[in-house]
Amino acid sequence: MTVKEAQLTGATTAPVHPAPGRHRQEIKPSKKGASWEDVPRWQIYVPLGVYLLFTLVPFYWMLLFAFRPTGSTSLVPWPLTFEHFDKVWNERAFATFFQNSLLVGVASMFMTTVVALAGGYALARFNFKVKKAFMLALLCSQFIPGALMLVPLFEIFANLKMINSLGSVIIAETVFQLPLTMILISGFIRNVPPSLEEAAWVDGCGRFRAFCAVVLPLLRPGLIAVGSFAFVHSWNHFLFALMFLSDQSKQTIPVGLATLMGADSVDLGALAAGGVVAALPVVIVFAFIQKWLVTGFSAGAVKG
Repeated sequence: MTVKEAQLTGATTAPVHPAPGRHRQEIKPSKKGASWEDVPRWQIYVPLGVYLLFTLVPFYWMLLFAFRPTGSTSLVPWPLTFEHFDKVWNERAFATFFQNSLLVGVASMFMTTVVALAGGYALARFNFKVKKAFMLALLCSQFIPGALMLVPLFEIFANLKMINSLGSVIIAETVFQLPLTMILISGFIRNVPPSLEEAAWVDGCGRFRAFCAVVLPLLRPGLIAVGSFAFVHSWNHFLFALMFLSDQSKQTIPVGLATLMGADSVDLGALAAGGVVAALPVVIVFAFIQKWLVTGFSAGAVKG
């Protein structure tokens, strides 16, 4: 009687054993159910500790030279001194550099966000023939280094009589950051259901009023994220300020830091103090907006 006949008649059969010489295959537990809770803690903390060490040591070294007295070799900045900060702020005109960088950063952030908001809305809500080609052009523009834009931008600003003005740097920063910002904002707007705007239209709102009242508040995390990165990029950018500005009274902080390094010697204390002054606004910005960064970029990463 076969096994199938035995199952049909209800008869019992002896268990079938594998033939001798054949090994039974062991069933291994699936790894699909594994989670981070099953990972030993040391496998998480050790890499994070090494990464944190390599990240914080340069910052500590910069703070050490900034607050340590001249000529001291101690690994602890004690007694604290502010002579280097006084030197770079007053003697090296870092107060002027700070104001110029702040103006360039805020202006380029505002212009980039406003223009990208209008362009991103058009890409997200309207269909036109060259839409895919335009998106492809925006993506391809990210492969062009900023150094290749110096010569054509310099010729344009020279013809417009804008060389040696902060406006040229603001426009250049806006042009350089606009493609990526527009792509990100278009992804944010696609995640807002069009039905919300249509309901506002039914209630009597126009397109612009419906956008300001319904869509714009929902874009706040994404706008904060892209705006903060536009500000930080403009604050740290070196090439445009170096090429388009000649007067020292119009230079920005990155160019001012470069002037602290001479051909024969470098004032490490002043350079470290200038680095602290340059890094402080960036640290403050990210300290206040860190809760919006993950929410904003994840909102634009779902669709787009």
